[in-house]
Amino acid sequence: MSSKSEDYTVTGRGTNSQGNKWDNRQYSSGSGYHYSNSDGSYYYQNPNGSTYHNDGKGKSTYTTPSGHKVKKSTQ
Repeated sequence: MSSKSEDYTVTGRGTNSQGNKWDNRQYSSGSGYHYSNSDGSYYYQNPNGSTYHNDGKGKSTYTTPSGHKVKKSTQ
């Protein structure tokens, strides 16, 4: 998830044999991608190099472009 709302164009998408969906995204500031897994978890990589992972069970990790991890739990 980008820290600000930014429009993007999907440049490719698919579903793998486990039923996990992915798409490649082109933003004005660069490229990124998104995975949505059949277990409810999902993952974003943003153009600035930051990432966001949600395990689908109430825990998430945001990693800044510099590599600092911020973990959150809603449990």
